[in-house]
Amino acid sequence: MNINTTPNRWLVVVGAILVQLALGALYAWSVFTKILTDPNGIYQFTATQTAWIFSAGLATFALVMVLAGRWQAKTGPRLMTIMGGLLLGLGFVLGGFFGSTFWAQLLFIGIVAGAGIGLGYVVPIAVGVKWFPDKKGMITGLAVAGFGFGATIWVKLAGSWFGGLLNTAEVFGLPPVQSVFVIYGIVFAALVLLGSTVMVNPPEGYQPKGWHPEEAKAAAALGGEGFEPGRMLKTPQFYSIWLVFLSSAIAGLMVIYCIQLFGIDALEFRGVENAIVITGTAMAWYAIFNGLGRILWGMISDRIGRKNAIIAMSVLQGIIMLATYHGFINFGLAAGLIVAASLIGFNYGGIFALFPAITADYFGNKEVGRNYGWVFTSYGVAGILGPLLAGVFKDAAAGGESPVGWMTPFLIAGIACLLGALLMMFTRSPARAKPEIVLRPQAEPHRRPKHARVRVRRRFHIRRA
Repeated sequence: MNINTTPNRWLVVVGAILVQLALGALYAWSVFTKILTDPNGIYQFTATQTAWIFSAGLATFALVMVLAGRWQAKTGPRLMTIMGGLLLGLGFVLGGFFGSTFWAQLLFIGIVAGAGIGLGYVVPIAVGVKWFPDKKGMITGLAVAGFGFGATIWVKLAGSWFGGLLNTAEVFGLPPVQSVFVIYGIVFAALVLLGSTVMVNPPEGYQPKGWHPEEAKAAAALGGEGFEPGRMLKTPQFYSIWLVFLSSAIAGLMVIYCIQLFGIDALEFRGVENAIVITGTAMAWYAIFNGLGRILWGMISDRIGRKNAIIAMSVLQGIIMLATYHGFINFGLAAGLIVAASLIGFNYGGIFALFPAITADYFGNKEVGRNYGWVFTSYGVAGILGPLLAGVFKDAAAGGESPVGWMTPFLIAGIACLLGALLMMFTRSPARAKPEIVLRPQAEPHRRPKHARVRVRRRFHIRRA
């Protein structure tokens, strides 16, 4: 077995974070929704329309990722990353130049940019797990942490840092939202291309230097017996993991989409000033804790096991979602919104560390790129259900005396998380091929005639029958 003696595997982590910083662009969508839905602005989108753009990006992201897991085995991780970065950048640049209408933004930001995210996202995970079989939970968390942290950067740059690009940017004579899209598209492509330079697989049979686990632990770390996608899709464990992923993702994605719209309504209802600034801060903290959750939940799972970590995370998220509405509306505190957003973001971030890791644990490290693509289709479904759930109730509550119409989406998401935890409790690792047991004949004190031994075997088989 080849043992790599260099520490260069950590360069893969650095590259992964750079890639994911750009791919996290989609999570900054909420910073644009206020301008896009302004009834007196130039766009005048409905909340449901902005939800559709966000949902289209998430659904395309998940769908393309299924294909990306298969393609990267043929093209290699570096080329796949480059293709993802170029497509992501192109989507935002085209959205900037031609995104003055709902349909144009749906196409360029939702579908084209979403496809670029799908191509690039799976690569750091698949490569990282192969380089770090000894730290799968931690490394999947680090590999996707940039996705969460990136949203903080893009939200603050657009909204408040240096005066806010939405207030100051004007390129090619475009309005603020479209100007920011052009700038971001160029930056995103550059970051992904830089990170792609270290996206390479380790040599066949690679084992980290100084890592000598016991045979049983080594089998678990290496993902045990490998399941190809066709075989994995025939197991009940896949569908259980898929549903638990769905429940957790709906909660997080609903809040990502509606945090500003919900927060502004609720704060203004309670007479709180600077509601826009406060909700922007809440979204930034959501993104920060989203990134932290990816790292810390991954590390926690290395200690207590992936299954136990998923159960704990789902229960905690369910309780917070059920408590957020009542606690926040009843007290109307800005701090309440920020704390709730942070905790929800922390748990939501955890799913992106835990579910790739449990996919590798249950179905093998070698096929994790392809297999996790199928698991991740649940995220695409959640990307449609979560934002649309919030958007529909937002539009329904428009003109009401209070933001009480927001209660239902939070209740639905909270209950879904608790049901997901219950389902995970009954999910066991799929059966592995049992080791072959070789029975050796015992020494016989007296040699029997050949025909006698034959008769004994025949009588044995008759009794078994």
